[in-house]
Amino acid sequence: MLARGIFMETELNELMLMRREKLDKLRANNIDPYGGKYVRTHLAMEVIDNFNELQDQQVSVAGRLMSRRSHGKASFGHIQDVTGQIQIYVRLDDVGPETYELFGLLDIGDIIGIKGKVFRTRKGEITIAAEDLRLLCKSLRPLPEKWHGLKDIDLRYRQRYLDLITNRDVLKVFVLRSKIIKAIREFLDERGFLEVETPSMHTIPGGAAARPFITHHNALDMDLYLRIALELHLKRLLVGGMEKVYELGRVFRNEGISTKHNPEFTMLELYEAYADYEDMMELTEELVAYVANKTLGTTQITYQGHSIDLTPPWPRMTMLDAIAKYTGVDFTQIKTNEEARQIARKFNLEVEENHTKGQVINEIFENIVEPNLIQPVFIKDYPVEISPLAKRKKDNPELTYRFEAFIAARELANAFSELNDPIDQRERFEKQMELRAKGDDEAHVLDEDFLKALEYGMPPAGGLGIGVDRLVMLLTDSPSIRDVILFPTMRPKED
Repeated sequence: MLARGIFMETELNELMLMRREKLDKLRANNIDPYGGKYVRTHLAMEVIDNFNELQDQQVSVAGRLMSRRSHGKASFGHIQDVTGQIQIYVRLDDVGPETYELFGLLDIGDIIGIKGKVFRTRKGEITIAAEDLRLLCKSLRPLPEKWHGLKDIDLRYRQRYLDLITNRDVLKVFVLRSKIIKAIREFLDERGFLEVETPSMHTIPGGAAARPFITHHNALDMDLYLRIALELHLKRLLVGGMEKVYELGRVFRNEGISTKHNPEFTMLELYEAYADYEDMMELTEELVAYVANKTLGTTQITYQGHSIDLTPPWPRMTMLDAIAKYTGVDFTQIKTNEEARQIARKFNLEVEENHTKGQVINEIFENIVEPNLIQPVFIKDYPVEISPLAKRKKDNPELTYRFEAFIAARELANAFSELNDPIDQRERFEKQMELRAKGDDEAHVLDEDFLKALEYGMPPAGGLGIGVDRLVMLLTDSPSIRDVILFPTMRPKED
């Protein structure tokens, strides 16, 4: 394996040396290897899709040279732009000796501009017959196929630019991601929500159960935390009278990396005054269906082999009913924390002696129930211990008006009827601080300024958070969150 690696590196160095020699030759011939502006009239697929109108017409295209084959005084090749590839035909008699010599000095990966007439070859391929050719950028490194092929997943994530060049399906995923985010904005804007921006650096971490990243502000000589959620600042805006707000923002959590987790990710959070979690359920299913229809043209999708129907309405089920369905345990009959812990141990779940009934319920749900939730479903009425920002249920104060939406055995959305009682909120924060004192560094931090805002009065509201990356995973049938983040977090690798 080591010998193969040395061989590939030696081969790569030789190829790069040859390209440097061509670079010197180009400059010696007064050819700028890094040209400037180039006016295009069409993209590659526009020429192909509109061949009937463009046949025998002159067009101008530009892109990366992806293939080339020479036949003496004539050569064929393919150039690739953001829309795809189109064949080019370069003939000595059409372009002249200097330009034809230039074409001979080109390498796969060089970026060029071609101007010429559109025709169809005898084999039926739509082609541009070059009348003028310009070198726009000389590539000094060979594309991956030339030495080992870009199949290594780790390399694809580290050098996404090569991934986009060589794997066109990857480019399609990120084009679709952009359309998904645009559709989210359209949906909310049409419903009267106002997009806002809140700070990315906080004086204390808040709004979620997560470990933060810490940075330092030199001028103020103070530590700051990259935000772990958007929630508490958006709720301050409700206090201020902005009744329907949303933010699409990056959040940062100092946690492990997996197919479902990246330390920085994109979150949609929205808040609507005078609404509740039932309204948020309707909003969630309508938003997801709208985005699917807008970007895919359907609500019937396939994710990792599962056929999934996103059409509203989605089923609703309480967390306790879901546990009873998949485990046979009725937690309404469990009265003490110790009884709950004993049940968890029967399912071989590790629980600590200070785990409450509510925490045990969550452990059983996440480990046993969640893998079964393939079709869209709302799981609602979560224990108060794990929902410090949600309003208590009137008929059972041990539970809250909270739901999570699950699709393909994965949480997609989290929402509450928001807690607006400042006294209850302070008590919840204080209990979270007790957990932090016992070593739980993901417990919520008491936020005095947020409590002060609540004391001025926040209207009853529904709030919703959706993981945008997970929604993109779902709609692009991508197995890992790294497949839908252009530059995922990676451990540095030595050259």
